[in-house]
Amino acid sequence: MHSRPLPTTPRLIATDLDGTLLRDDKSVSDRTIAALAAAEEAGIEVFFVTGRPARWMDVVSDHVHGHGLAICANGAAVVDLHAGGKLLEVRALERDTALEVVRTLRDAAPGTSFAVETTTGIHYEPDYPPFHLDPGATVAAAEKLLHEEEPGTSAPVIKLLAHHPELAPDGFLTLARTTAGRLASFTRSSPSALIEISGLGVSKASTLALCCAERGISSDEVVAFGDMPNDVEMLSWAGTSYAMGNAHPDVIAAASGRTVANNEDGVAVVIEQILAGRA
Repeated sequence: MHSRPLPTTPRLIATDLDGTLLRDDKSVSDRTIAALAAAEEAGIEVFFVTGRPARWMDVVSDHVHGHGLAICANGAAVVDLHAGGKLLEVRALERDTALEVVRTLRDAAPGTSFAVETTTGIHYEPDYPPFHLDPGATVAAAEKLLHEEEPGTSAPVIKLLAHHPELAPDGFLTLARTTAGRLASFTRSSPSALIEISGLGVSKASTLALCCAERGISSDEVVAFGDMPNDVEMLSWAGTSYAMGNAHPDVIAAASGRTVANNEDGVAVVIEQILAGRA
């Protein structure tokens, strides 16, 4: 299902997790496990690049080979999965900027509620729908969640989340980018009107580009996979990229090729083709 010849010598595979590498039940299929292992054995690095925070990486912790690095929180954190999720790099969202985003979105879309993801956990406003109940979460207004007694004394913010109960997901994203795009980076990966907000210029693509530069890997040597708007920049950057069969229309437009859906092991299908081409 691909529209461009596969690179003969890719050096790195960058794959999203939810809706891409993972099946809908959040499992990694036996076929996918075998394909990832075969890629690593062939000398191709595999990077997991996800919107998930480090503490939600247990879904793939048993399938980490080689370097063990993952890019989490849409590029805001680089994590060593071999070291129990140790944070190697953080590209934080400044708290003052996050507060300005909160005020701007509240004015533009009344009814918006917020959550603050830090390097140590997530905290919610009272109206925010908790999609994962974290026992240590503080529930308070965003102003309190983002308040810091002294600059630099609180855990870095890696993501601000904004939820609206009524707006269409893509419409909410467009509104947020239009009204506050000068302040931060906005994207989405949820089926609901849930926006993920990072520091300006922080994305899966920009952090992956930094990690590749450190390794002397060019974009032409990268094969990337994704399914939602938070993957668009990464798929556009990679020399070869695949939208999943279940992908958002913007992702299909950005990718150079297309594979089958996540529940049909679309990532494994392409990895098998790459390795067959190298044989």
